[in-house]
Amino acid sequence: MGTTTIASATMKAAQVPAPGAAFGIVEREIPNPGFREVRIKVQACGVCHSDAFTKEGQWPGIQYPRIPGHEVAGIIDEVGDGISGWKKGQPVGVGWHGGHDGTCLECRRGDFRNCRNLQIPGISYDGGYQEYMVAPTSALVAIPDALGDVDAAPLLCAGITTYNALRHSGALPGDLVAVQGIGGLGHLGIQFASKFGYKVAAIGRGSENAARARELGASAYIDSNSNPAQALQKLGGAKAILATAPSSKAMSALIDGLAPNGKLIVVGAAFDPIEVTPVQLISGSRTTQGWASGTPTDSDDTLRFAELTGVRAMIETYPLDQAAEAYARMMSGKAQFRVVLTM
Repeated sequence: MGTTTIASATMKAAQVPAPGAAFGIVEREIPNPGFREVRIKVQACGVCHSDAFTKEGQWPGIQYPRIPGHEVAGIIDEVGDGISGWKKGQPVGVGWHGGHDGTCLECRRGDFRNCRNLQIPGISYDGGYQEYMVAPTSALVAIPDALGDVDAAPLLCAGITTYNALRHSGALPGDLVAVQGIGGLGHLGIQFASKFGYKVAAIGRGSENAARARELGASAYIDSNSNPAQALQKLGGAKAILATAPSSKAMSALIDGLAPNGKLIVVGAAFDPIEVTPVQLISGSRTTQGWASGTPTDSDDTLRFAELTGVRAMIETYPLDQAAEAYARMMSGKAQFRVVLTM
């Protein structure tokens, strides 16, 4: 995005100077919004596992130095030219969907989520690990008054991903839906699934997660160290399985737990193959599908549903100065369950 800068005003930012390099806390000039852009005074920014794409240089074409962050909540501080419907002082958020071109075939068909030139905050342009950021209006979502910045931030990636995947799963209220993984994505997936009216089976590693899963809304808990597919079949078979933990081996072990016409929905990003035989898919007409986030309109639905039903992420907060510690905590897998930077 092209921006101009205010030479006399500076802000604090946590940037990655090069692929794989350590975070640096730096002073930068505050950016000024361009055409159809707004400047956001960032109040909170979630630290997501996908920030590793920027931190470790795993996404092609990233220009460095780069500021990560795509779970941004704040207030519009300034508006650029050509804008209507957004105003200074308005609480807004920016998620994974950081803008689309509006001209590719997918956009022309209204499938903005799969824009071939999708912009991603923290990858395509500087994200929310800073006190002020600039974003196009096509990336904005209004944050409801009842949601605070810290609560809203993780809903803009982890929240929308699980909410959107579940509501497009084909499962109906009363159906058995399984959520694999009780972590940053899974603990939200269990809550959304419960509020949708599904019979929820949570799948985690070890018996120590059982109590937490039930607190989040699961009616059954399955230890993945046993035979989770068999356990699901004893419950009648899952109409949908939301796979949130990035373990292809664990996902592969769930295929036989699907009911006829059941669907395995993959949101946990792993790089090794999921193993499934043609016979497993043909028998029962089962399917597997990947799901990635959603548009700002989907974010709006997610935030309003969370506001209505009380779905909230469990959060650990860190100040911006401790971005490196916050990132390390998230990557350790020990956070309970989302990490959020506060400004």
